[in-house]
Order: sequence, then structure tokens, then C-alpha cells
Amino acid sequence: MNVTIYDVAREANVSMATVSRVVNGNPNVKPSTRKKVLEAIERLGYRPNAVARGLASKKTTTVGVIIPDISSIFFAELARGIEDIATMYKYNIILSNSDQNKEKELHLLNTMLAKQVDGIVFMGGNMTDEHVSEFQKSSVPIVLAATIEQNHAIPSVNIDYEQAAFEAVTYLLDKGNTRIAYVTGPADDPINQKKLSGYRRALEERGIAYDEGLIIEGDYSYDSGIEAYEKMMELHDRPTAVFAGTDEMALGVIHSAQDHGIHVPNQLEVVGFDNTRLATMVRPRLTTVVQPMYDIGAVAMRLLTKYMNKEHVENHIVVLPHRIEYRESTK
Repeated sequence: MNVTIYDVAREANVSMATVSRVVNGNPNVKPSTRKKVLEAIERLGYRPNAVARGLASKKTTTVGVIIPDISSIFFAELARGIEDIATMYKYNIILSNSDQNKEKELHLLNTMLAKQVDGIVFMGGNMTDEHVSEFQKSSVPIVLAATIEQNHAIPSVNIDYEQAAFEAVTYLLDKGNTRIAYVTGPADDPINQKKLSGYRRALEERGIAYDEGLIIEGDYSYDSGIEAYEKMMELHDRPTAVFAGTDEMALGVIHSAQDHGIHVPNQLEVVGFDNTRLATMVRPRLTTVVQPMYDIGAVAMRLLTKYMNKEHVENHIVVLPHRIEYRESTK
């Protein structure tokens, strides 16, 4: 049977209120009494009931984290940043995988709230009006990480995706490329819309016509990168460069091109996005936009702690810096 606070109180010959004060670190307990209670806890193997304590204090020191794909290197880095800051501030994490499915996302949100979490970090794709409505009704604070909500009604941490894409495509244009394909993730994701906007702005500034045939939609995966290059092979005027929305899709493009006897970067230059560990595992190593995934997770969690502790928040929309890491997949 589970040892209860009543058992500890009886063993130490003190009141349950005294045991509670010792467990919760209340200084108003005599050292001799504290020692007696701690010895009783040790002897009985008592573990405080976090749920009961949470109900009493209205705090569970638990944070819910909802991410699209727990197996993704990108989201794993984000989750690590969240976890490290949560540990620093003595919060526990409940991590859930949503598969970027709206119904599952909303179900997980309600499940987290039912578990009495103190706050939620959410990572998703397309933020619908239903998402925003549910977030705004939430009894606890919610912070978005690497996720855009168009009206800026929900606190979030991101980079400037439009500017990052603009700089990546401008770099390829500076190399003399005029036929640049863009391998994007799902078109309904606001982040991908921002990247497409940056891609188009870079072309427009050089007077190069936008060609819809060079926009190939994938699903962020390596396989969709392979499929994207297969489609490029069917084009009459093939691209000499590719800007990919993720490193994983960029790797798929590189390997498919190599399988077709195309030399990277001499015949095809490739730029990725995220700077995950994959970028240095491929040969040639991948030139890519550095999105500071760990920092996005860490800053999102720190922002959440401010809301949970009712601290002053200067800016609820945080935009972190980005840069391009130049490697051998471009000339």
C-alpha cells in the first residue's frame, strides 16, 4: 500500500500540518522536528502526492509540451531546449506527439489542461481560428515555439522566416543562378508562406520572373526531397540551384541528384534550412540557414515561466537572430 502523509505524521508523532510544512520547505519548523519528520519519511519511503499538492497549492509545477513529431531531429532539439530551462526552473514536462493533426492537437490541449498543467508550449503548423479560440480560453498561459499565429494574439518565439529565405535565395542568385527551385513543406503552414514570400522577393529584386513550376511541395521529409528532384528532372529547363525548406528535404534532393549523375555543387547548388546535425552528415556538407532550434525552445520555456509566475513581459512576440552557414553544397 502507498504510504500517506498520515502514516508519516503518526510515525514521527507530529501533526499532518507539520509534515506538510516540512515537505513543502516551510521554514517555520523547529530543526529537531524537521529532522524527526525527514527520518520518518526516509524510513517509510514516503513520496509526496504531486497531484494532491497541486490541488492544494493550485500549482503542479508541470508543463505540457505539444510537438508535431517526436522523432524529428528539428523538434528533438527544440524539446531539449524546453527541457533544460524547465529543469532549471524546477518544472516537470509532459511531452505529447500531435502528428500535426488539428483534432489531435486540440484533444491534447484539453488533455493537458485536465491534467492541471501550469502552462503549455505548443508547436504546430497551420494555426486555425479554432486553435486561437481554444488558446485564448485556456486557464493557463500558452507559448508558441517555431509556430506562427498570424494576428500575434498568442505569445511566440520564432525567427524571421521571410528574411531568412530572402537571404538564402539572394545568395544563390549572387552565384549566377537564375533557375532556382524551391522545395517547400505543406503550403498551408504560415512559416512556409513566409519562406515563399522571401523567395519571391529575392527574385523580384533581380527582375527574375516567378515560375510556379519551380515550386515543389513536400512534407518536410527526406523522401519528399527525393521525389522533388525527380519532378525537377521532368522540367524542360532544369534548375541550377535548389532552396529547400528543411535540411532533410535538401538531403533528399542532393542524394537524388547524385543518383542521376548530377554533381553537387558544380551542376546543382543546394541550400537547406534549420542547420540540424544532418547538415554535416551529408557529402558535400550542406549550406543551410541556421535556425537556433535549441534557443527557440529554451526562450519559449523561459517566456512561459514569466507568464506562469506573473512576471512582467516586455515583448510577447520574440524574434531570434538567424544566419547562413556556408558549406560545400554551394560553390
